[in-house]
Amino acid sequence: MATIEANSKDSFESEVLKSEIPVVVDFWAPWCAPCRMVAPELDSMASERVGEIKVVKVNVDINQEVASKYQVFSIPTIGLFKAGELVASSIGAKPKRLIEADLGISN
Repeated sequence: MATIEANSKDSFESEVLKSEIPVVVDFWAPWCAPCRMVAPELDSMASERVGEIKVVKVNVDINQEVASKYQVFSIPTIGLFKAGELVASSIGAKPKRLIEADLGISN
């Protein structure tokens, strides 16, 4: 499964807050070099965990309201949402294994 973009309040609500499975949310921006570095790690996570988790990207320049609500002050910020609640986060560009450890979803 590929990553999904949620660049509106409505798409964030449907893709993340109402998701039946846990969602890893990548708060990013196209001008952010560390964000571009972490993107392949999250793509890999999405491919390896089909049906287990969903990976959603939120462009903070487009969806400022959602970024502000979750107090995203630094990007990339990667959050784990379960049942519509932010339960864990990882800040900065890191290898997939460290992101998964920060989020508590290590194998």
